[in-house]
Amino acid sequence: MGFADFYFERQKNFQLKIQGKIQSDLKFIVVIPCFNEFKLLETLGSIKNAEKINSSIEVIIVINSSEVSQQEVIDQNIKTYNNAKSWIAMHEDSSLRFFLLNEENLPRKFAGAGLARKIGMDQAIARFNQLNIENGVIVSVDADSRLESNYFIELEKHFKNYPKTNAITTYFEHPVNGSEFDNDIYSAITKYELYLRYYKLALNSTGFPYSFYTVGSCFAVNVKAYVKQGGMNRKQAGEDFYFLHKIFPLGNCYEINTTCVYPSSRISERVPFGTGPMVKAIIESGEKDFLTYNYSSFLDLKLLFSVVHKLFRVKPQTLEKIILELPISISEFLKANGIETALEEINKNSSNIKSFTKRFYNWFDAFRVLKYMNFAHEKYFEKQDLLDEAERLFANISNGKKVIKDYQSLLKEYRNIEKRDPK
Repeated sequence: MGFADFYFERQKNFQLKIQGKIQSDLKFIVVIPCFNEFKLLETLGSIKNAEKINSSIEVIIVINSSEVSQQEVIDQNIKTYNNAKSWIAMHEDSSLRFFLLNEENLPRKFAGAGLARKIGMDQAIARFNQLNIENGVIVSVDADSRLESNYFIELEKHFKNYPKTNAITTYFEHPVNGSEFDNDIYSAITKYELYLRYYKLALNSTGFPYSFYTVGSCFAVNVKAYVKQGGMNRKQAGEDFYFLHKIFPLGNCYEINTTCVYPSSRISERVPFGTGPMVKAIIESGEKDFLTYNYSSFLDLKLLFSVVHKLFRVKPQTLEKIILELPISISEFLKANGIETALEEINKNSSNIKSFTKRFYNWFDAFRVLKYMNFAHEKYFEKQDLLDEAERLFANISNGKKVIKDYQSLLKEYRNIEKRDPK
């Protein structure tokens, strides 16, 4: 019996596609979805060149296309497959094995990043399950990303020191200068990465317990957590966000900031939203300000999270008083989202403050945070220039330290904060 037998009983369409001996010391399986990609060999090279660890590693590459993919995509996939097959023949060894899948004609309704990740991750689970390796780890990497040489060293060290870890996210930096792309692309990715870091650190400052990045090339998950939460979804974009926010409530999730992933900065239309489309949109917007959520909306959210403990077994009259004392953006949002009914259900199923708090944040989760942000900015706030809000937040979390107010300087400071202060 394997730890994931029950999982595969529910995966009616699963087919085992990878054969071959499994090393008893297998610890990490890297899963790489690959669609219309011409830089895969650079990613594989960074994996091959990474410092060796004490455990074996496998890499599953899922080259994929849908039943409606254009011929140029199919042609690129074939070229990528052949090049990768030749590269693998020259570079794999017993402690680092590569498996290449070519998934063509995937159903139009589901084809995309989520399904490709799911195919690879389910194959990874099957590999671990055959030897009942319950402490195995699935590592998610994109086909146009590079890994720092100590990447697996740091992952191995973390999972050895914290064996109950359910998931980790890894520190990342998009290339923001160089000769590979035009300057407008580097300028756009600088703005976008600053936005990502502003949102995450602003949310973290509110006391929200699940303020992690959800970048597809920068996370790893324990196999038991993967199967417990039902595996990867088939969403065509944002699959990483939806998946990881099922994992985070399990607890024992961490950030690793002692290594780095370098996702590509390039424009891409492979998914409907995400880094590539955002870079394109920023470039097309010209010199317009990059608008983001007003930092004051996060300060209002912080006030809510500071009184969550008071909502445990709260009486109706006390709840009404607490809501009235909160900022109007919060109080109106809570009323619109049925706070009374939600708390009644949460309290009914909570025997202590710890279980109550967990259930509360299962309700007021990352999706509801985004819903609040959009609600608040439709009614009570206006979006502001990213530079202004990033400077406000930086001053708040750095004890008033002064910084040059431009995108590059602020991004550098934000990166330094996260490298200094791992979760």
